[in-house]
Amino acid sequence: MSLSKTFSALSEPNRQKILDLLKKGELSVNEIGKYLDVTTPTLSHHLDILKRADLISSRRQGQQIIYSLNFSILEEVAEKIAKFLAVKKIK
Repeated sequence: MSLSKTFSALSEPNRQKILDLLKKGELSVNEIGKYLDVTTPTLSHHLDILKRADLISSRRQGQQIIYSLNFSILEEVAEKIAKFLAVKKIK
């Protein structure tokens, strides 16, 4: 996992909104699209960036693709940030 790839993926407001939507559970592309004012190609681009950063995963269900959060990566990122921000006490 690359923190720079993760932060780059998180830097865009529409991608943040997608992750926020997926916190509530799995959603199809069509369901995600209802909440964003973007074209289908733009939505696909955002989803692809999130997938390449391992922040989301997908599975096929019939003709639909269902997306979900990849909580293990989010936990790993949170741990790295916490370690980075940790302040050591000088004795």
